[in-house]
Amino acid sequence: MTKNLKIAIVQDYIKEFGGAESVLETLSEIFLDAPIFTTLYKPEFFGPHQKRLEKKWGNRIHQSFFQYIPFAHKIISPLRLLSPLAFKSFDFSKFDIIITSATGAYFPNLINKNKAKLICYCHTPPRYLYGLPTARNFTKNKIIYAFIQFLNHFLRIFDFKSSQNVDQFIANSQTTADRIKKFYRRDCVVINPPIEIQKIKNKASLSRKDVDLSTGGFFLAGGRLARAKRYDIAIKACNKLGLKLKIFGRDFANFEKELKNMSGPTIEFLGEVTQEQKDQLYSQAKAFIFCSDNEDFGMVPVESMAHGCPVIAYKSGGTTETVIDGKTGIFFSELTPNSCASAIQKFQKLKINSKDCISRAADFSTDKFIFKIKKLIFEI
Repeated sequence: MTKNLKIAIVQDYIKEFGGAESVLETLSEIFLDAPIFTTLYKPEFFGPHQKRLEKKWGNRIHQSFFQYIPFAHKIISPLRLLSPLAFKSFDFSKFDIIITSATGAYFPNLINKNKAKLICYCHTPPRYLYGLPTARNFTKNKIIYAFIQFLNHFLRIFDFKSSQNVDQFIANSQTTADRIKKFYRRDCVVINPPIEIQKIKNKASLSRKDVDLSTGGFFLAGGRLARAKRYDIAIKACNKLGLKLKIFGRDFANFEKELKNMSGPTIEFLGEVTQEQKDQLYSQAKAFIFCSDNEDFGMVPVESMAHGCPVIAYKSGGTTETVIDGKTGIFFSELTPNSCASAIQKFQKLKINSKDCISRAADFSTDKFIFKIKKLIFEI
């Protein structure tokens, strides 16, 4: 029976490579025959991941009418109002199971599922609808802010209706599961995102031996350079302490320019990097600094620990479920440069075993993700 199941995969849009796209990549590898439906597909924005993903996804992608809208990739946010029409335009009548990868941007669960079972892998309910920090800042313009708040009231109703079309929710963390329970009144199972532990494991413990945690070296931060990730906190903390900080990642909503303007001489921006370059950075960094505000899960800190690299993190969201305070990293309790700087100074006095970091990261491996997803899908 399981071999004959017809499965489709759906994602809001695909125009960058981040945590949601990493999950999508693994799902597409688990279900090799599953077509991928999305509102908009722009592989030219994948950076160093473009060739790999085009090879995997090129012939499997089905786009909505968004592909015919001029400069659609530049108006992703306003297009969320049309996203229900885009998802309803797809024909899912021949499928038994539909897996939506819901990033919290659009409303993919409003599809016409017909007789299929709809399983939603929820990265988070829309952050912009429920008072969580987002990548864009509209609060400076009071008129725009008031209009958005008015509009969001109706979008929350819309979002709730969308959630009731789902047969089974999967949350990427307990943090997200709690939001699903609060906003949608739905129970769910937690399956953490996949981290490629095995590819890292063989070289991680050896590469960390030469890292001096007491003096010299550099700290690391990176991922999508979005406002809610709060790189400004890490930058100001390292400015204050005169410490080297390297930041990798793609700019988002012109936030990188703001970050560069506040950076001192010890801060270096690397832009987008390949996985091999990222591996090297993790292996050489003293620690990874993660200041994201109420992160949904946080794949990058786990990836860092998989390399044996400890994490200095703001104590909120999914990071509290992955980093073990005092053993694989250290938390700071206030989202301020002073609190972050104090944590860095405290960290420099600690002796953290890289093997403990690697061991902790193993709890979030790709193998475990695949096993849990298959078990859930084929038992429904």
